[in-house]
Amino acid sequence: MHAPGVLVLWEAQFGDFVNGAQTIIDQFLVSGNAKWGQNPSLVLLLPHGYEGQGPEHSSARIERFLQLAATDNIRVANCTTSAQYFHLLRRQVRRISSIPRPLIVFTPKSLLREPLACSSLSDLSEGAFQFVLDDERAEQNREKVTRIVMCSGKIYYDFRKHALYESAENVAIVRLERLYPFPAKELRELVTSYPNLKEIVYAQEEPRNMGAWRFLVRPLSSPKVVGWSKEPRYIGRPYAASTAEGSTYHHAMEQERIITEALTGAPVLALNGRARVSK
Repeated sequence: MHAPGVLVLWEAQFGDFVNGAQTIIDQFLVSGNAKWGQNPSLVLLLPHGYEGQGPEHSSARIERFLQLAATDNIRVANCTTSAQYFHLLRRQVRRISSIPRPLIVFTPKSLLREPLACSSLSDLSEGAFQFVLDDERAEQNREKVTRIVMCSGKIYYDFRKHALYESAENVAIVRLERLYPFPAKELRELVTSYPNLKEIVYAQEEPRNMGAWRFLVRPLSSPKVVGWSKEPRYIGRPYAASTAEGSTYHHAMEQERIITEALTGAPVLALNGRARVSK
């Protein structure tokens, strides 16, 4: 607010550390224009991704920011490539004077060293930020796809590197790179481009009462929004009081269960002994 026209970025060492800034976020950032007539364009860089490092180093509380999102007051993104991140910041700079909004960016630390997340120089020098990314593998075989697995962030690379990924030709992994404002037009065009689609799944790493699921389930069930009338099937961790497991072993078990269930469509028992259900 005190540096108009300047791109200001605040980065947390881990996304969970934003907990201590919650008062400032609630009072001044997300409601700055509505309450005070201010137009902050602050960028929050929050590492977010389940990497087996425990509850304090996994979640940047995506659900909190999405709960605070309304009337185009903030922008929330979860980038999966370096080019996407670069173009997102360029987009933010370009709109500082015309349409200033706070930007919350979720990016896990592991993607800093993930070869699959790298981008070419041409990807950086050309193009623009994409709200939704289609499955490149499915582009030439759209008629084979019967299940779309929608996800956001790092979990996409868990799908890509899994042994079942190549053989799951009936599955398209779709990435939601911007969560708010919701990319309804782009997503509707993508969903309707699959002629034999039978099922939409939303897969996330976070527990069911956290993450983007509760925010996304309504638009993803709307034929006006995505051209699809069935409620998407949820695949992820069950309801939990803690953001993540405190055990690397149990973390790996849950990640494996989520990826396997999403790629095969067959329910797999969770750690608490309960199978996933669709509602």
